Amino acid sequence: MELSNEAILGLLKKIAEGNERAMREIYEAFSRRVYAYVINHMHDPAKVEEIVVDTLHEVWKHPDRFRGESKFSTWLIGIARHKMLDAFRARTPDHDELDDEIPSDEAGVFEELAEKQRREGVQECMGKLTEEHRECLHLVFYEGMAIHEVADVQKCPQNTVKTRLFHARQKIKNCLRLLLERE
Repeated sequence: MELSNEAILGLLKKIAEGNERAMREIYEAFSRRVYAYVINHMHDPAKVEEIVVDTLHEVWKHPDRFRGESKFSTWLIGIARHKMLDAFRARTPDHDELDDEIPSDEAGVFEELAEKQRREGVQECMGKLTEEHRECLHLVFYEGMAIHEVADVQKCPQNTVKTRLFHARQKIKNCLRLLLERE
């Protein structure tokens, strides 16, 4: 359910008055989008959910901070980005995150291994990108944001976003080509 900025401004006004139903509407309309953005960068679902809640709690506490200068979703993703960066700074390495999978002898094991290798190859290539490039790709291709919206979130000029997208695509393309040549 896509809400117009006008409808959102009305809901924010109600939230400022303590209307929980208005906050529920905002949550239902945007929590999945925020979750999708954060899960792309963090792979701990509990921490991701915490960031989603913290992000939307900011809306509850300070609905007046949205001035309508951008799309509400862009503003909300910006809040989530800051919450996520704070979480990264506070995070200590967790060795339990390592995922050791042992393939079984079932039929199709080779197909599963090939699929896993492809996924790992893409993840490896994405991992070689800078955080700005990776985030830029996600915002454009997964969130469907326009260049000017990504510039608002990343707090940089639009031409910088275009340059980041160009270089990120080139790096991914070259990395995947090298991976395929090794096979």
